[in-house]
Amino acid sequence: MFGSNPKTSSASSASKETHPSGYSSAPNRISSGVSITGDVKFSSELVIDGEVEGNITSSGKLTVGTHATVVGDIRVGFVTVQGAVEGNVLATERCALQAGASLHGDVQSPRLAMDENASFVGSAIITANSA
Repeated sequence: MFGSNPKTSSASSASKETHPSGYSSAPNRISSGVSITGDVKFSSELVIDGEVEGNITSSGKLTVGTHATVVGDIRVGFVTVQGAVEGNVLATERCALQAGASLHGDVQSPRLAMDENASFVGSAIITANSA
């Protein structure tokens, strides 16, 4: 009567499943039309399609979507830029600038990928990967 409900227990454990890559199957999202002023910290994965004015910090994966604008420094494990970033980027694993991306700031990362239709104004330091 007061014991754990098997249906509740299995449902709660299923909702905590993670993607094989180590990130949750549904990333956190800042949608288009949302504007945040202040620093943002997250643990696993974040997709930004809105506006952020502040620094972004995580060891996880960040995607700056096509409608996004970020004004501030980014320090993450992986970053993919599709929108606009004005600030420095430090990616401990990989930084990718896709077609249509605009980055005004310096990049430091062991791997940098840049589409020929991306805009980058700044300097890049490709560091040795500390494996």
